[in-house]
This record gives sequence, structure tokens and C-alpha cells, in this order.
Amino acid sequence: MQMPSSISTRLHYQHKVLVDIIDGYNDGQIRQNIVPGKWSIFENIVHLQTYQHTFISRVKQILDGHKPEFSRYSAEADPLFLDNCHKSTREIMQDLITTRKEMTAGMLGFTATDLAKTGTHPHFGTMHLLQWMNFFLLHEAHHLFTVFKLGAELKKG
Repeated sequence: MQMPSSISTRLHYQHKVLVDIIDGYNDGQIRQNIVPGKWSIFENIVHLQTYQHTFISRVKQILDGHKPEFSRYSAEADPLFLDNCHKSTREIMQDLITTRKEMTAGMLGFTATDLAKTGTHPHFGTMHLLQWMNFFLLHEAHHLFTVFKLGAELKKG
């Protein structure tokens, strides 16, 4: 089992579209609650940034080889998410990009044995590491699309 280029390429580049999506918006617009009861652009970005740290922790647990079972992640219950909501957009983006670079560099060195290790998600069941990576990337893509849609709503203004 090797890491497919569809995963390695997305690990390298998918998150970078965020810079283009939010280009031209000021911090007030990014933090504006556009859809009542839903996250702002900023909160979506903070979620992407903080979930990377959770994902890294989960990958380490999977690599330990003890087939961990994870509980459902909730940003609202994550102290890092709550703390980071008080930081600047620049700080959050910088951490997201730096952490992703480090995360990707580590993951590209995974062996076939590493990629075959498993962990259990409460909704999707037992998945090997490649499936976890796809889950992470698809989850991220969902939030990137959400940010794109929220930006479009801002333009309608």
C-alpha cells in the first residue's frame, strides 16, 4: 500500500486555496456572522487550523499500533478552538500553513505498514490510515467550500 498522489497532492496544496478565497476581505468581514446560528468565515478557518492538531494526535495514536477508538470531535468542546477564536486571522493562517507543512512532510514518509494501521471513527467505523487521510481532506474540503459560499454571501452584501 502506497500513498496515492491524489492524497499527497491534496495534503500539499488543498488548504492553500484558503488564501485566495479570503483575499480582499478585511478582518471584520471574515469575523462577521453571515448566516445566523452558523460559523463565520473566521470560525471555519479556526476549525480547520485546530482540527489539524487533533488529526495529528489521532495519527500518532494510530501509528502506535493499538487500534484506537476515537470519540466524536466537537470544536465547541476543544479548548484550543475556543482559545484560538481570540487570535488574529493572520496568526491562525500562519499556524494552519506551518502545521500543515510539517504534517505533510511527516506523512509522506509513512511506510506501507504505517498506512495499513487502523483506528476507529465513531461514525465511519474502522479505517486504515489512508482512509483517515481521505476523511481529513474531504472534511477540510467541505469547510473550504463553506468559506467560499460565505464569501459569496458577503459580496452580495
